This record gives sequence, C-alpha cells and structure tokens, in this order.
Amino acid sequence: MSFFDRNRKQLAEHGIEPARLPPGQYFTDRFPVLHAGRVPEYRDLSTWTLDISGLVTGPRSLTWAELSALPRTELTVDIHCVTKWSKFNMAWEGVPFEDILGLAGGPTPEAAHVIAHGEFGYSANIPLEDCLGLDERGQPKAMVALAYDVHPLEPEHGFPARFFLPRLYFWKSTKWLRGLELVERDEPGFWERNGYHNYGDPFREQRYTDD
Repeated sequence: MSFFDRNRKQLAEHGIEPARLPPGQYFTDRFPVLHAGRVPEYRDLSTWTLDISGLVTGPRSLTWAELSALPRTELTVDIHCVTKWSKFNMAWEGVPFEDILGLAGGPTPEAAHVIAHGEFGYSANIPLEDCLGLDERGQPKAMVALAYDVHPLEPEHGFPARFFLPRLYFWKSTKWLRGLELVERDEPGFWERNGYHNYGDPFREQRYTDD
C-alpha cells in the first residue's frame, strides 16, 4: 500500500470522508509554512492600508483600524496546498470579500477577475465569480482573513491580513495582503508566471501550467 493510500485510510479512521481529500494530496494536522522571500515585519499598523481598486464604483483605501472594526464571519473549511498537503476543519475568521467590495460600491459591469496584491510585488489572479456568493455549505466563498484557530494570523501565515479562497490551491490565498484590484482581463500573478496553473483546482490536480 502506498503512502497516499495509507494516508487516505487514516483519514477515514479520523472520521473524515476520504472524498474530501483531493487526488494526489495527503492530510496533515500541522500547518506548514511555505512562501517565497522574507516575512514582512509590521511593528506599527497605523500606516497600513488595504486598497480596493480597479473596476469598482468607488475605489477606496481601508486603514487597519477600519478593516479590523468591520463585522467578521467564521468559516470552518479544508485547505489544500499545491505541495500536496491538506488540512481539514480549520476555523478561520475574517471579513467576507463581498462586504469589502461593497465598501467600494461593488464591481462595475466590466469586472471579471480579482488580482490579490501582497507585499513585495506578489500577486495572485482569481476569476471574480469564484469569490462571490456562498459555497455549498452556505459560507462566503472568499474573505479577507484576520485570524485562524481563534488567534490572529501569525507573521509567517500572512499577518495582519491575507486573502482567503479555500476552494483553490492555497497559493491563491495571498499572504500579507495590501490590495484587491478588479480587472476586465485575466492577469497571471507571481506563481502563475512561474510555472503554476492559472486556475488551481485541487480536485482536478491543476498544479502546474500543463496540468
């Protein structure tokens, strides 16, 4: 029996339906840290901002005080990393993406894609329709995450805020988020320009460009 077969069997022993584990993945109870570049330090968030820009009715910039004061929602979801680990039943807390978008008046009719901008010029691209509405469990599909497992994000996991879209591989959930830009035409982000799949569906194993 292969490692992946044993791991899938252990998942059932944990009371989790094995069908929730995408092909080629293994489950873990850890939360591995994977990123390119250094971890930014935020000693003072008084000058930190989150920009909502592009094809929105009224572009605006949120301060940390404004963002952290917004009503939050809690999600319990599975996450899947392109490096093949999955973690189940994680509790996340943050502001729904649609609420953030509403503060900028909502998208214009031409808007079709979201570019999530992080520190150091990092970006990830997502179809706008994947970020709107509720998932099959009635939870928001996307949000700006501020905490997980009942404590604020740790620096290596994206403090103070990260984009959060668990339906796709986790590189799409941009750490150290600084901007959400709506655009008409797709614009591949950092990893998409460096060999990763443009969409990134875990259940279709869309890891790399030719998958």
